[in-house]
Amino acid sequence: GKNCSVLQEMDVIQKQDENCYCYVQNRTIHLQYLWSTLQIKVNSREKFRFEPILEKNNCRNSETVFEFAACAVQILWKPETCTETFLSIKQYGEDVCFKIQPFKMEPYTVRVKREMLDGKLLFLFVAGIFLFHFANSLSRSASFFYLSGIILGALALLVFVLLTLKRFIPRHSTFWILMSGSWMASLYFIYCFKENMQWLWSEHRNYLLGYFLAVGITSFAICYQHGPLTTELSITLFTWTLQLTAFVLIYCGVTIPQVAYAVIAVSLCSKGLCYPLGAACHIARKMKHHFKSNKMVFKYLTEEEYREQGESETIRALEELRSFCRSPEFPSWIAVSKLQTPHRFAAFVLGSPHVSPAETKAHDEQYGIGSSFLEEQLFETRAQSEQDEPANSIHEDEENESEMHTQTPFPYATELL
Repeated sequence: GKNCSVLQEMDVIQKQDENCYCYVQNRTIHLQYLWSTLQIKVNSREKFRFEPILEKNNCRNSETVFEFAACAVQILWKPETCTETFLSIKQYGEDVCFKIQPFKMEPYTVRVKREMLDGKLLFLFVAGIFLFHFANSLSRSASFFYLSGIILGALALLVFVLLTLKRFIPRHSTFWILMSGSWMASLYFIYCFKENMQWLWSEHRNYLLGYFLAVGITSFAICYQHGPLTTELSITLFTWTLQLTAFVLIYCGVTIPQVAYAVIAVSLCSKGLCYPLGAACHIARKMKHHFKSNKMVFKYLTEEEYREQGESETIRALEELRSFCRSPEFPSWIAVSKLQTPHRFAAFVLGSPHVSPAETKAHDEQYGIGSSFLEEQLFETRAQSEQDEPANSIHEDEENESEMHTQTPFPYATELL
């Protein structure tokens, strides 16, 4: 109220007596402060009591569920006694007021500093976007299931234990009542841990590491015993839980709530647009196939391609014949009764060549290089060419004689003239 000192950016205040301080938010929205926070540091050589002053003690005027949860946690939060504390204030959050009560007449310092790009907020925002768009694939991953179990066991131990003992709770109403209480206690524990993280890490590091190690190993063992999710219903519920967690991360990762709402709405629309986009692509493929020209294009094979295609098709047809002969539908006894050499047919079905070596040799002798068939063909062509040559010469002689007979009367005609 009126007796509190108003903090401004880059302030450095030193006092010895009890006093309250307030930071009044600037209501003008600027996008450059999207991930900006105000850091307030209070330190002294002697212990002091840091007590937040809440304007909404009953939490009835909270606009969102997140503000109501934060207000409820802060009501349960007890004043902190320490020699140094940090306070991070979002740019467009609520007005923050707190009271400093020193135990001795020892000066303390209040420093106010702006951090234009808070890495924690940016990490939460990017993690929320990534978690929302890949929630479906992550919910089916066994590694991510075990990692989620370890994180849930470390940060919300009561919730993890309650989920593990769900089968021993007969009534669903009792389970959900216990689950609500476990989540409230877990949120209170997370808030206390966040506020005292630096002090716990510096003073009780061994106990903190021991807790995370023991709880992490136990959570992994329990998740490994139950195994990853297999039913579609459980996978769908896990996907929705991840997407809801992603929305919380997006909301907590920016300082402007309107931007968070816009990003969440765009994410939901982009997730829902996959179905109409898929339908449009399917219709486009159908239309392209419908308007495609049906004119057949013929491609002539070369002699080498013709030979290779003949060999490959022959091998494929023989393999299909063998597979059909091995099938139960093939009438084997009827076929054997009509065959002259059943042993050769059986050998062919078992993988032997369809042409015997003797037949191959006879074919080469008859139709190969130096064969009788080739020689006969060559001799026939030569004889035919020799027969054609005398006929052509006789025909030429007859033509020459006819020309001479037609030319001989001319001299006599000239003499007569």
